[in-house]
Amino acid sequence: MQYSDSMARRFEESKQRQDDQRSPLQRDKARIMHSAAFRRLQAKTQVLGVGMNDFYRTRLTHSLEAAQIGTGIAAQLRRAHPQHAELIGSDHLIESLCLAHDLGHPPYGHGGEVALNYMMRDHGGFEGNGQTFRILARLEPYTESFGMNLTRRTLLGVLKYPVLLSSLGGHPEEAHSGNFRQLKADEWAPGKGIFDDDAEILDWVLAPLSERDKTLLTQTRPGPRGRPHSLYRSLDASIMEMADDIAYSVHDLEDAIVMGIVSYGSWRQKVAEPIRAIGDNYLAQRIDAIGEKLFSDEHHQRKDAIGTLVNAFVTHIRIDKQGEFDSPLLAYHAVMEPGFDTCLNQLKRFVFECVIRKPEVQILEYKGQQVVMELFEAFASDPLRLLPKSTQKRWQAAREAGHSGHRVIADYISGMTDEFAARLHQNLFTPKMGNLAELHSPF
Repeated sequence: MQYSDSMARRFEESKQRQDDQRSPLQRDKARIMHSAAFRRLQAKTQVLGVGMNDFYRTRLTHSLEAAQIGTGIAAQLRRAHPQHAELIGSDHLIESLCLAHDLGHPPYGHGGEVALNYMMRDHGGFEGNGQTFRILARLEPYTESFGMNLTRRTLLGVLKYPVLLSSLGGHPEEAHSGNFRQLKADEWAPGKGIFDDDAEILDWVLAPLSERDKTLLTQTRPGPRGRPHSLYRSLDASIMEMADDIAYSVHDLEDAIVMGIVSYGSWRQKVAEPIRAIGDNYLAQRIDAIGEKLFSDEHHQRKDAIGTLVNAFVTHIRIDKQGEFDSPLLAYHAVMEPGFDTCLNQLKRFVFECVIRKPEVQILEYKGQQVVMELFEAFASDPLRLLPKSTQKRWQAAREAGHSGHRVIADYISGMTDEFAARLHQNLFTPKMGNLAELHSPF
């Protein structure tokens, strides 16, 4: 991909700002940071519910931490692979990708995502990464019709799953349920990809690539529950994904330890012992000392352990070849070195099993899942009565274009914060609740 192609925007801008010395990628980062979608992340659940404690990380603080880790990974890769230093994205690009990667996640975390995917089951499905792409390229009102109008390289970098959802197949017929309360979340975990409604934007992002690269980039492999999973992504996207994984596994673990959700005994059994068994590995040799500091009553000891974990992962990432791509941006990707990838996966599994799957957390997810589905059902029943005026116009435009309008409702609900969704649900369904001030929509 030529530089001019990578810096192109879908809508040619003619803004003349006095003495603006910023690069195109700096402008991309500014648009993301100043967007309403980014601000709303401060009130969206990361793992533990927003408002349960002011210590917990939100989607916003997680994204900031991922951005810091991402620039650390990029610096490490430039030092370790000087021959690829020019290919590796600038810090502005990597920060943009990390700051933007969670913009499309709906209220109530995975519960909200499952709920919207179920409600959109006959209308193209719903998935958080696909919604992120949609916000960046279509919805955020920086322009009238082109979202933030970001550069092609930034949009390519945010594509963790550069395939259309329709290519991944649907859910089995037996998973369908006519009763919200009986919906099993695991059966409605969404596929990972881009909505068919946004296929033309995906085509534009991939347009400068060779036909062979386009075909290879959209290849899939068998994934969880038999559903296909995209196989490749760009170098930039692989750095962003690595930063996201490290931030998720290490920092969410810190939250869980501080709040007493996980015990030292479970850590030793499910993390320390398997990692120690790896043998000749920096983390394996230090995992017992790290565990003692993590569960220490001294906060500075815990911070030192968290820093040790992050540093160990960041400094053991390298660039590797993938596939037979023509474009260097696709031919290389960031990977964790053997042994350290096992350690990271062990941490991710521990957070998933001992924190996310904890009944108390799942109850909150279930509650949010019900809220989102009931809101969707209400709006779909009478959109021109219940949706905000601006959203009504988008719904009408979709209907006039021959669509159901359900995607517009999904856009509206997915943009809500946890608190706004809960308050709106209460105003709709709880007797004696609701007033004009509470019903004001920020959308």
